[in-house]
Amino acid sequence: MNNIRKFRPGEAASSKLSEERDEFERDYARLIQSPAFRRLQGKSQVFGAGSGDYYRTRLTHSLEVAQIAREVAKRLERTNPFLKKREHPGLIIDPTVVECASLAHDFGHPPFGHKGEEVLNHLLMKDYGLKYEGNAQNFRILMFLEKRAGSDSGLDLTSAVLLGINKYPFLIEEEGRLKGVYGAEWAIIRELRSAWQMPEGCSTLEAQLMDLCDDIAYSTHDIEDGIRAGKIQMNATFFEDQRLNRHLVMEILNDPNNNKFGWEQVDIEAMVHQVLSDYLEQWQQIFAECNREESRTRREMKARWVSSFANSLDIIDDPDKGWKKVTLVKDDAEDMTLLRTMEILKKLAWVTLIKDFRVQRLQKRSEIIVESLWNSFINPDKGQWIIPPDWMDSYERHKDKWSWPRFIADYISGMTDAYAEKVYAELFASKSGSIYEMD
Repeated sequence: MNNIRKFRPGEAASSKLSEERDEFERDYARLIQSPAFRRLQGKSQVFGAGSGDYYRTRLTHSLEVAQIAREVAKRLERTNPFLKKREHPGLIIDPTVVECASLAHDFGHPPFGHKGEEVLNHLLMKDYGLKYEGNAQNFRILMFLEKRAGSDSGLDLTSAVLLGINKYPFLIEEEGRLKGVYGAEWAIIRELRSAWQMPEGCSTLEAQLMDLCDDIAYSTHDIEDGIRAGKIQMNATFFEDQRLNRHLVMEILNDPNNNKFGWEQVDIEAMVHQVLSDYLEQWQQIFAECNREESRTRREMKARWVSSFANSLDIIDDPDKGWKKVTLVKDDAEDMTLLRTMEILKKLAWVTLIKDFRVQRLQKRSEIIVESLWNSFINPDKGQWIIPPDWMDSYERHKDKWSWPRFIADYISGMTDAYAEKVYAELFASKSGSIYEMD
């Protein structure tokens, strides 16, 4: 069982388990020492990276997800006796695996957050029928693009960590799939899933736990950033605004994943109104307890919600799939009310932060930058002269299985926000920096 979880598909020929260090600890070291991990500090979470020292980036977000996930993993190990039996490689929760999966879950995000992802997908689909998606790009980075000493391509992670990152165990090229894994990496992931005898469409407990901890971080931390930035105003005028309520309801109805929350069983409008009014009431109560100090209130509010969600996480049977499910649980059943509440808070962050007109202007600028970079590189005869030599060397070595459009998408998507702006300025602004600067 251990060997199947610690098997490294990239190192199959020379795979030898280390005596000095646990295999998953080696994965942890490979991840945090990789350039892809460092680049997360320059990628937007909600506000553009560089908006201010206070706000979260993809890096701090990933560290927060990892911390929540590791704590919950330790508790679940103690409180769920069946985990000790280790009956199936996918029904095990190892805190280090969950932590690794959390650290790596956002590697595939391009510069400028969701807008960058949307633009690259549109450009690839329009002319080449290829998809671009952050989760799929994640596997591309981990299994092909990232380099480490002694390996031809990828970080050669263990099966447990690779499957722990795999929230969407599908081939993305299938008709109608919005999320999944690209073909080349899917061939390996599918083989691992088959060796583990994973039920179709099901994720390991470790992947499910990481995914939920990501949601917890998003629905609490992004709101904290929004309050700090003044985008979420903690007063009745803001929270009772009919436009805000309508926007939240529309976001819920238009979300392709909304079937997971049984919205048809509740009056969505009434629930949105109730959650917002309870949230404001809780804020006012904590504000009084914290001697009317806003920064302390923000932190206390965030801590209480994180703890309320994290302490509700547990494992139940999923009879529909004949598998187990990590979810928010109350009285041995899925706590749909708390799940819906978390969704409403996620949508509150999305509507107030992403839909803010200044953020929209920044996103428009991001779109122009990504499209301009794409147009500059996409003609191979001209593009090859303005792409760094190490990328061109890599392309030459692998071009039998690496199409030029995918190569360009890989190059642009690896950029941080600031680097994308720098290259854009070099190509399109009147003057920028010196040719002797190191990239």
